[in-house]
Amino acid sequence: MKRKLLFGERMLLGDGTEPFNAVIPFRLRGIFKEEDIQHALSQLQGKHPWLRALISHDEKNIPWFEVLEKHLPIPVRIVSRKGENDWQEESRREWQTLFHYGEQPLLRFIWIKGEAVSDMLFSFHHCLCDGGSAMAFLYEFLTILDNPAAEIGVENPILGIHDVVPADILTNRRQKLKAKVIGRVAATAIKCIPVGKKAVERQNDYLIHWKFDKEMSGELIAYCKSMEVTVNTFLCAAVLQAFRKVKGDASFNKVSCPVDIRRFASQIKEDHIFAFGLMIVVSANHKISFSENLRLMQESVERKTSKLNPYITMMVMESAHDALKNFTKLLKHGKSSNDCMFSNLGRIQIPHQYKDFTLETIFSPSVIGPLGNTTTMVTSTFNGEMDFSFVGSEGYLPYAEALAIRDEVIQTVKEQLDPISVL
Repeated sequence: MKRKLLFGERMLLGDGTEPFNAVIPFRLRGIFKEEDIQHALSQLQGKHPWLRALISHDEKNIPWFEVLEKHLPIPVRIVSRKGENDWQEESRREWQTLFHYGEQPLLRFIWIKGEAVSDMLFSFHHCLCDGGSAMAFLYEFLTILDNPAAEIGVENPILGIHDVVPADILTNRRQKLKAKVIGRVAATAIKCIPVGKKAVERQNDYLIHWKFDKEMSGELIAYCKSMEVTVNTFLCAAVLQAFRKVKGDASFNKVSCPVDIRRFASQIKEDHIFAFGLMIVVSANHKISFSENLRLMQESVERKTSKLNPYITMMVMESAHDALKNFTKLLKHGKSSNDCMFSNLGRIQIPHQYKDFTLETIFSPSVIGPLGNTTTMVTSTFNGEMDFSFVGSEGYLPYAEALAIRDEVIQTVKEQLDPISVL
């Protein structure tokens, strides 16, 4: 089984010399055997073909996912657990570790082994899948770890654009022409945009982590319901305000927000291994109050989201493979135009209690790569607690400023939930 990488996957893959890795850490309380972990990982590969795929290049240097008859196991690395924050150190190590994708799968497993508590990490190349897919195979891994005989089914994998875009759209002359014209215009425009000769010096990468407890998380969700805005919009507003307070006129007043393609394309199932994403940009009006901003931003988010068309977007991108080199160069060498990427995975629907162990927490994923500004904030909610991972690089956002932005976000949330207590 094999398929060509789509445009977005090729962009994330790059030329193989720079990592673009995502990490999902989680904490388990219980006693585990390495053979049980290996078995669970093997079952994951049995269900998902692309978890046992390597990447090869054809005579035109086009990359393909290729599943060999005899697959290679997911590599497991075991380290001794010394403290509560070992997972952060291992996350940073995994960001920097290349996947030799012609020789090993695009997924690794790290076991930070303790006596009663273990931290575990899935590390994967971002071209393999997105956070939604990763949460699906995390759920399956825990299911099998708890019950080695559990049935998790077999994925019917996506083999190309034809498995995502309905045939009546994909073969429609008008839609094909529209996608081709947009693709050509975009490719020409990208060629004409001036970029620097050198990419920004990234310098040291960092990870800042924090949580809201159950009480504060519940209050935040209730507040958003009362204001008729989503948690995502509220947090975007808090992030934008924090960047403006810390960076002043040097802030861009723009946050990029990934939108799960599964909301629009029913062909992509929750457990599909797939990396394609949609994006909107959110901004604030600094001349009005925070609460007034929320409603305007919510209207803007809904308006922009309603205009997203995953099918045409994919068709446009697939018509522009010859522009990939210029597009990648623009992302690497062009000036940053947004403050950060903000991604909210929402409530993670994975059980907390298992027969032989407890899933104490899932830390929000982190991701970092070579395509421009690395500043990214990811949040998720597990077992009633909202969790944040804030990733950045000194060359784009100094660590001291990132800490100040974190503090401003927390302060903004507290002020909105209980304005009297922070006076």
